Amino acid sequence: VFCLSDPRTDPWPLVHSPLPVTLLFAFYLFVVALGPFYMRKRKLLKLRGLLIAYNLAMMTLSSYMFYEFLVTSILDNYSYLCQPVDYSRSELGMRMARVCWWFFFSKVIELLDTVFFIVRKKQEQVTFLHVYHHGTMLFNWWSGVKYVPGGQAFFIGMLNSFVHIFMYGYYALASLGPQMHRYLWWKRYLTIMQLCQFVAIAAHSSYNLFTECPFPDGFNTAVFLYILSLIALFLHFYYRTYIRGKQ
Repeated sequence: VFCLSDPRTDPWPLVHSPLPVTLLFAFYLFVVALGPFYMRKRKLLKLRGLLIAYNLAMMTLSSYMFYEFLVTSILDNYSYLCQPVDYSRSELGMRMARVCWWFFFSKVIELLDTVFFIVRKKQEQVTFLHVYHHGTMLFNWWSGVKYVPGGQAFFIGMLNSFVHIFMYGYYALASLGPQMHRYLWWKRYLTIMQLCQFVAIAAHSSYNLFTECPFPDGFNTAVFLYILSLIALFLHFYYRTYIRGKQ
């Protein structure tokens, strides 16, 4: 079952039509493809101050979104097993829709992660996993905010925001310089946390495929298949980085 676009979120920035996010994604791919050639004969940019500010800002935004997802779901008695979307204009329904929009918009901002890698000549960081994850999350959450801003989708946003608090905290520390590297021994555990997040989301979305829940099966199926692709890619990254890399 598919649903009509949510009239509450439809007039919000970037939501009404898929054209803006499609153009943004096309420009993103253009930067990924041609950025390294542009930087090849230019000096790398260090951007230390900007990176510290950016990562702290993203850490703050992730904390805010996690708080909003958690508190709104508690106040509205959300079910972790089956939660239909509240399409009303009630205070809590609108509050959940708004944090879903902010979560989608955070995926727009996160495209800057890639730009910073390219201008700092850290091209090895711009992997298929990196580009695939950033690009697909943009479209996934555009459709989420347009059609199902709330309901079952809240769990994905809440969990991902929580993980991103630690991820951007790690990046903020790393951007302080080489003297901080000895304090960043926990990178491996950050990857494990990301994998645990994906397993929890897979379990959450697949459960609803076998139970009667008034939330579109199409979305749960899409989330489940997408999460399986991320689990496979992150497991490959984990093996290559922490197991084969050590050997």
